[in-house]
Amino acid sequence: MQTSATEAPAACAAPAASGAPEAADDVQGPEGLIAAERARIDELDARIIDLVRQRMTISETIQQARIAAGGRRLHLSREMEVLDHYSQELDRPGRELAMTLLGLCRGR
Repeated sequence: MQTSATEAPAACAAPAASGAPEAADDVQGPEGLIAAERARIDELDARIIDLVRQRMTISETIQQARIAAGGRRLHLSREMEVLDHYSQELDRPGRELAMTLLGLCRGR
């Protein structure tokens, strides 16, 4: 899913259908809708943080195994694959996100 630099990725462009009738939005008003959607974003952010932590743990395991086998801590061609994948899916912001993730997962 590529987007132009000015477009938001599809996952960010429009809220997902909540399954509730549109009349509920009228009763709730814009403030209620905004609060509910922000709560959904907060839940997603918590899940994303958990997934990043899992990725960091897995990456550390891989690095330790690679070093124990006489290899390097970093595997640059693999990092390039990750960067390319994120770029293809999310354009330039995806590459920047991948750079951040790779930095977090390089070990401490």
